[in-house]
Amino acid sequence: MVTILSPEVSRFVRAVAPDSDAVLAEMDAYADEEGFPTVGPEVGAFLRLLARTTDARRIFEFGSGYGYSAYWFAEALPDDGELVLTEVDADELELAREYLTRGGYDELARYELGDALETIDRYDGPFEVVLIDHQKHRYVEAFEAIRPKVPVGGVIVADNAMTAGPIQFEQLLELVEGADPDDVNEDTRGIADYLETVRADPDFETVALPLGEGIAVSYRVRDGMS
Repeated sequence: MVTILSPEVSRFVRAVAPDSDAVLAEMDAYADEEGFPTVGPEVGAFLRLLARTTDARRIFEFGSGYGYSAYWFAEALPDDGELVLTEVDADELELAREYLTRGGYDELARYELGDALETIDRYDGPFEVVLIDHQKHRYVEAFEAIRPKVPVGGVIVADNAMTAGPIQFEQLLELVEGADPDDVNEDTRGIADYLETVRADPDFETVALPLGEGIAVSYRVRDGMS
């Protein structure tokens, strides 16, 4: 797996990021102990900043795990805001509830057990911020499902846009540059298809940022086709 930031740069980014509270520190320790993949504090702090700069009132997550990214988001929401967590693992979702409750954010959260792509059908927009962080081969489906519910000025963030356990970075690079390499696995192809889709959408402007395992940030610039 490709290393995006050197250990020294990662330390620097963490050192200048907003301080985490005791619950977040515990969540980081849990991830380290269990080997649980999270967006990490560098991306978490950036997600919270995005929520603040968009004046987000409602946030939707495709894949929430035990609530790590949701916890970062929660502090940026107003008291009457809404944060929708989706997760297929009941134990992880219950752990997310425990952490968010301890942080004082339980009233903001909606805990949805099951397929995120089925869950989003039950929610109307708008969602000012969306995080896509579930099965990589379904990222395009997630984008298409949430797209009509993101207003102008809203953002969609895709995690693992550059790397993750199964992602083949060299093949991904070739794909985004227009080549068609052999032996590309489903996850790598899924990320490449997602990036192609959002970059081709005239209503969104997309950039890739080398934080965590890479994130693609798509900002809605206009309200065109729905």
